[in-house]
Amino acid sequence: MGKVTGFREFDRKIESYRPIELRIKDYAEIFSPKHHVAHLQEQGARCMDCGVPFCQSENGCPLYNLIPEWNDLVYKNKWQEALIRLHKTNNFPEFTGRVCPAPCEGSCVLGINSPAVTIKNIEQAIVDYGFEQGWIKPYVVEHKTGKKVAIVGSGPAGLAAADELNKMGHSITVFERDERPGGLLMYGIPNMKLDKGIVNRRVNLLKNSGIEFITETNIGKDITSSELQKDFDALIFATGSTKARDLTVDNRTAEGVHLAMEYLTKNTQSLLLNGHADNSDLSAKNKDVIVIGGGDTGTDCIGTALRQGARSIVNFEIMNKPPKNRADNNPWPLWPLIYRVDYGHEETAKVFGKDPRQYHLMTQSFAKKANGKVSGVNTIDVDFKKGQLVKIAGSEKTWDAQLVLLSMGFVSPEHYLSDDASIELDESSNYKAEYGQYTTSQVGIFTAGDCRRGQSLVVWAIHEGREAATQVNAYLS
Repeated sequence: MGKVTGFREFDRKIESYRPIELRIKDYAEIFSPKHHVAHLQEQGARCMDCGVPFCQSENGCPLYNLIPEWNDLVYKNKWQEALIRLHKTNNFPEFTGRVCPAPCEGSCVLGINSPAVTIKNIEQAIVDYGFEQGWIKPYVVEHKTGKKVAIVGSGPAGLAAADELNKMGHSITVFERDERPGGLLMYGIPNMKLDKGIVNRRVNLLKNSGIEFITETNIGKDITSSELQKDFDALIFATGSTKARDLTVDNRTAEGVHLAMEYLTKNTQSLLLNGHADNSDLSAKNKDVIVIGGGDTGTDCIGTALRQGARSIVNFEIMNKPPKNRADNNPWPLWPLIYRVDYGHEETAKVFGKDPRQYHLMTQSFAKKANGKVSGVNTIDVDFKKGQLVKIAGSEKTWDAQLVLLSMGFVSPEHYLSDDASIELDESSNYKAEYGQYTTSQVGIFTAGDCRRGQSLVVWAIHEGREAATQVNAYLS
């Protein structure tokens, strides 16, 4: 695909973010406001005519995106055709093009011995150009089936299921407990990585396609599942994995120690209501901030704290620093477990002179003042020997902190909904349903996304929402 010799002629060049000194002053998206067509065509030309495109396999893209096809179409300047290919498999490429870590690039065949094709940049550019040109419109179905489906949760899995089922002719109502639809997309990902106008734009498209959204309604509390089943022919639970992994050490209840998602949610709410995220009562302004745990959520906490005017930022990682290149036990096409510098790390290094991450550190306890406020974090260095964690004697240290954010992942969905519906849980306390079937222990109730599979990626949530919609349609038929 692309230019036959393009992968030999052109180097990988990603689209740049806005300059650090500008973007840390606001909460606008970090991405450059305009895509450069010639640059993206050149990058599309790097896509090889490989025999087996691993980028669109399950290992690369759970949605099986037709990546070589739309790379080739971008190279040939056929943007509308590229958009059609993109939407065949992905309901919301404007989300994945911004927030997905791009496992497709980790599986790119070119990546065996050269930098991978800039798949993520091209994906985002295709859909952004599609919206700019007015090619993306509501999908209104003229002939309805008469069947009604209720979807609980408006994150990526719920939205994808709603979109697919609506196209099949069913009447869809999406219930959301928060005041705005979007779930993780609205409150869990900060504005500088996914502008909330982008989320609202897609939700409005779905509304104009005939999908009903009911917000500030908590199914399992405000309305029972049995009441919902009386009014609908099928239910889909897509509530996400919202129970965070906590840290049970001394002084955990000290004021100023918060779960990362609580911090991000409150600050996004403040931004949406007041226009300033630093108006939140969890502002990092003039505070020494410690983020415990890495990943995308940890990076988002770092970027948010920096914009709020933190005095210092340190990020604790219990694991050792990853290698720059793949280890022998991490071969292609597996996701490369290598050292990466994300936007928050880059920004903090620019402001404070060094990467905020500190590796092989274990938190032993929190220090607090007499007034109950956190004042520091007590740590010890650790090492991993033969798979066992070993504490290093004499390496204890206390770090100053007035705000501590726990970003250690999520363990399961909250269980008041599953208790209300009397559905079974699996061994990981997720809603029990077989992959590919999505049926719970209660007839007519389906489940998809992180609440079924556990904490995962937005792209997996969209995939499961699409597949669950197919199963619900078969059930209704």
